[in-house]
Amino acid sequence: MVLDVMKPLKHKQLLEYELEGFGIRLNKQPPNIGFKKKEKGGINLTALVPQSELDLEAVKSILSEYKIHNADITLRYDATSEDLIDVIEGNRVYIPCIYVLNKIDQISIEELDIIYRIPHCVPISAHHKWNFDDLLEKMWQYLNLIRIYTKPRGQLPDYSAPIVLNAEKNTVDDLCLKIHKSLQKDFKAALVWGASAKHNPQRVGKEHVLLDEDVVQILKRI
Repeated sequence: MVLDVMKPLKHKQLLEYELEGFGIRLNKQPPNIGFKKKEKGGINLTALVPQSELDLEAVKSILSEYKIHNADITLRYDATSEDLIDVIEGNRVYIPCIYVLNKIDQISIEELDIIYRIPHCVPISAHHKWNFDDLLEKMWQYLNLIRIYTKPRGQLPDYSAPIVLNAEKNTVDDLCLKIHKSLQKDFKAALVWGASAKHNPQRVGKEHVLLDEDVVQILKRI
């Protein structure tokens, strides 16, 4: 989300309000609330931690608005009414968001220091191309992607064209599948250099979990 650094909070709040109305939640996790409808038995509320807002009567009142009179609710944290409504609706979208604050060339160092305290924020100057590296790095983090560099036998790693993996599907086996299916069948072992290796290089199997900017050489069966 690109914002004018001269009015960042005003524009941020306005856009967030509009997106909230469409069921889009920025930089939030889905509420950790168990919700299961049932045919009979009434409303059963289990609170695993003390609640400051929701009690059995409040939960019943909210559920009745949706004509739900039989359900099991489990509150695993101090939840709000809005959290429970989001779970009942079941159509919310949770999206990571970076607030890109442009035109930092027009503010003072003191103001920039304050801007940096805004969560999920990256200040830039599009005109002067300031801080683009920081923005790119933040984008990798928020997209939950990692870069893996391949190293052919007897050659240097190819740093110009990393293979991009989802940070949750980041094993050597996932890498083989991304390169070519035949590698899974012909795979013998892999040599890994980088943050995931105990020593450089480390000989690993298919289940080894890779980290961002690891270098990998695949060894194939002959």
